[in-house]
Amino acid sequence: MIEFRVEKQSTQSRARLGVLKTPHGEVQTPCLTPVATQASVKTLTSEEAAQADCQILIANTFHLHLKPGEDISQRAGSLHEFMHWGKPLMTDSGGFQVFSLGFGRDHGVGKILKEKSDESVREGEQPQNLKITDDGVTFRSPLDGSPVFLGPKESMDIQQKLGADVIFAFDEATSPVADAAYTQKSLERTHRWAELCLEHKTSDQALYGIVQGGKFPSLRKESAQYIASLPFAGFGIGGEYGDDKQKMTELLEAVISGLPESKPRHLLGIGHPEDIPEIIKAGIDTFDCIVPTHYARHGVAFISPAGTRLDLMKSQFLADQEPLDTVCQCFVCQQYKRSYISHLIRSKEITGLKLLTFHNLFWFNTYVASLREQIKNSQL
Repeated sequence: MIEFRVEKQSTQSRARLGVLKTPHGEVQTPCLTPVATQASVKTLTSEEAAQADCQILIANTFHLHLKPGEDISQRAGSLHEFMHWGKPLMTDSGGFQVFSLGFGRDHGVGKILKEKSDESVREGEQPQNLKITDDGVTFRSPLDGSPVFLGPKESMDIQQKLGADVIFAFDEATSPVADAAYTQKSLERTHRWAELCLEHKTSDQALYGIVQGGKFPSLRKESAQYIASLPFAGFGIGGEYGDDKQKMTELLEAVISGLPESKPRHLLGIGHPEDIPEIIKAGIDTFDCIVPTHYARHGVAFISPAGTRLDLMKSQFLADQEPLDTVCQCFVCQQYKRSYISHLIRSKEITGLKLLTFHNLFWFNTYVASLREQIKNSQL
């Protein structure tokens, strides 16, 4: 199990400093949870992820079920041993893949719409490539097209075999174009699944319930109150936020005001640099996001001031003898120049992806640490 304590509550916002104690160590919160989809932070070893100051990682239940299969990692002892990661670890429930491989793929949309859309998901509709029922979801395997069924019991079975410190209840992450009727029906199903996950869990892992409700504040409040009434160890906040990122703050307020102060809150899948101060001020303790690693694999480095991006694919950086970030203390910035990294990226050398990934993770972790310091000093 886990223990969570709040060490300081900001007087400026809902931001708070905390310590999340797990069987594999403590996490100082607020904290970024980098994504290790297939038991790996892409391009890095587990040791390198730790050297980049990652405190905790989150792996993907659905993809690990497909390959290599939870039985394989269980033979190693647990997912921790399998990937040689000695620090805290989370696994998601597979619920996000209900969206990403379903209506998300159908409409070509992500969690937040980049622009308004005429698309709509109405009550009773089904995605093209999967089927959602009250029992669970039948996917088509992205590997060979074979049917893969995942429901609350299956998700619990897989996550218990994987053995992460924190696991999540199975849910449906709805599409940002889902209407109120569809979202209401989906929410009722997610709440039933939450109860089934609690009933089916037999391990001592910490199980987080997930708050859904889409872009509708009333449904978010309803979900927060219901999930908070169940004996979860903590709470995940999932789903989408329509076509207005600014609405995220309003929706987080609707959710967090309904959750107990004594338990940890995890925001699923949000974490651009410009988002981080806002979600921390809203009261989020941990959050996962692919941004640091995804952007690195596309040749982009994050540097100071917060949110500044360098596209190392641009030829102008071939003549640039500065480090990526003059104030960053990571080994990449201490030992390599923009010119060399740009050369590697433009030449499609894997080493360039590794250097950018390490730097981005170190930079993000340092940035969040600076925000923890601001909370400590009553500045956030």
